[in-house]
Amino acid sequence: MSTAPSEAGTYSLQKGWRTLALAGGVLVLLGLLAMLLPFAMGLAITYLVGALLVVGGIVHAGHAVTARGWRGSLWQLTLAVVSIVAGIALLVNPVLGLLSLTILVIAYLLVEGLAELGVSLRMAGEPGRGWIAASGVISLVLAGLLWAGFPADAAWAIGLLVGISLFTTGLSMVAVAYGGRRIDEDVAPPATEPRGA
Repeated sequence: MSTAPSEAGTYSLQKGWRTLALAGGVLVLLGLLAMLLPFAMGLAITYLVGALLVVGGIVHAGHAVTARGWRGSLWQLTLAVVSIVAGIALLVNPVLGLLSLTILVIAYLLVEGLAELGVSLRMAGEPGRGWIAASGVISLVLAGLLWAGFPADAAWAIGLLVGISLFTTGLSMVAVAYGGRRIDEDVAPPATEPRGA
């Protein structure tokens, strides 16, 4: 009886590397497409966020109506109205949504950069301190560049950043898959070995 990790019911990279490589390849292609058409990707993300806000608002409203005796139902109803109005605003005017999302990205990069620099200052003498500080500086520089080019950068920034993220995630999945493929080749018995051995 074999106890190899490739038994039925358990996932193993040796068996599933092809699927992982295929999924990674699709993400790489989507990332390239997003980087080539960043404005279209930004608009698609804005529409998606708008639709999610509307659906979330409807869910909040449904909960507020069904939980009448609950003290938080007024808060739920307020959240529902804000979410639905924001979602409709994004769906009606996605360019305005791109501007808003770009401001959020700038704020995120600013906070992330300051936090990483703060962490690196507290890591005196520890390994990796320089990498964390460098990452913080890069985040601050990116935030500054996006702010300096705002609002013109809003047309491409979100789509490009999502494209880069998809591309790098896909590449890492493909790399892991091919690492699993090599393990599979190393584990497989030679073709000339007798069956009963």
